[in-house]
Amino acid sequence: MNQARTMENLEVFVDTVRAGSFSAVARRRGVAVSSVARQIDSLEEELKATLFTRSTRALRPTDAGNLLFCRAVKILSDLADARSEVISFEAAVEGVLRVSCLPTFGRRYVVPCLAQMFVTYPGLSMELDLTERLADPTTERLDLAIRFGDLPDRALISTKLADQTYVVCASPGYVATHGSPQSLDALASHRLIDKRRSQSPLGWREVLGNDLLQYGHCVFEADDFDAQRQAAVAGAGIVRLPDWVVGHDIGLGALVVLHPEGLPAAKVTGIHLVRALPRPSARLKAFVDALTDFIGRPASWQRAMRGESFSHTKAVSTELAVQP
Repeated sequence: MNQARTMENLEVFVDTVRAGSFSAVARRRGVAVSSVARQIDSLEEELKATLFTRSTRALRPTDAGNLLFCRAVKILSDLADARSEVISFEAAVEGVLRVSCLPTFGRRYVVPCLAQMFVTYPGLSMELDLTERLADPTTERLDLAIRFGDLPDRALISTKLADQTYVVCASPGYVATHGSPQSLDALASHRLIDKRRSQSPLGWREVLGNDLLQYGHCVFEADDFDAQRQAAVAGAGIVRLPDWVVGHDIGLGALVVLHPEGLPAAKVTGIHLVRALPRPSARLKAFVDALTDFIGRPASWQRAMRGESFSHTKAVSTELAVQP
């Protein structure tokens, strides 16, 4: 029995259960679909068990597959933890750093701080998962998950990166044409921009709930924060977004803050760096330091909203201003 091959096959098996298809795993790993299928076949042959029920429409784990999945996730997680803990004892910043965060935050703040890191630490690389879902550092073998808002899971270790609050705003052009709503009821005559999924508590639904349609007409809904921001900058309507999304535009004058009377005040929550391991690796420390330095304290978007000059603010804002 080739232990290294078995571990590799287990990784492919876990990925396949999560993805629900061979083709999705093949695309992620950059291999042929037949290669993924052969690894699953090899694992089934080794274990003398059928792990998936296969059909043209679906790929579902059998009872044996479900049992193996539960055990394999723990085995791979323990192995990754052991590897990370051993590496963390070394001073060298190297290896693969796995991070998950919202797409807009990743594009705006994580990616721009990486270039200098890779120059400083040539042995370091990163896998960045840009996702709207709540990634779990424990089960998904992540070094770090960047989470927003309140933290319900106290089992994980977290460090607060910055404050976050929601801001209601629109472009100066929209306000000049449609006016500024002075009250909650005045929103009924305005166009709103919101989160696409109707069940999402983010955006307008966090403060208006199911009465959203009573207070305004949603002309644009999108999953992505940046798409909502761009629509607001273009004058499509009024948006309610986190300050780290719109702060630089407000600083540039591309958006103006609105204060409808009667709208519940947005509470201040946080942006949290969440990890499972008590001892952070050297590469994770280096990344957290680089990200913290890039964002600054107070955060660049907060300083931009106050009209303060800040080099990172200017760099991000200039990039945003030229986007359509």
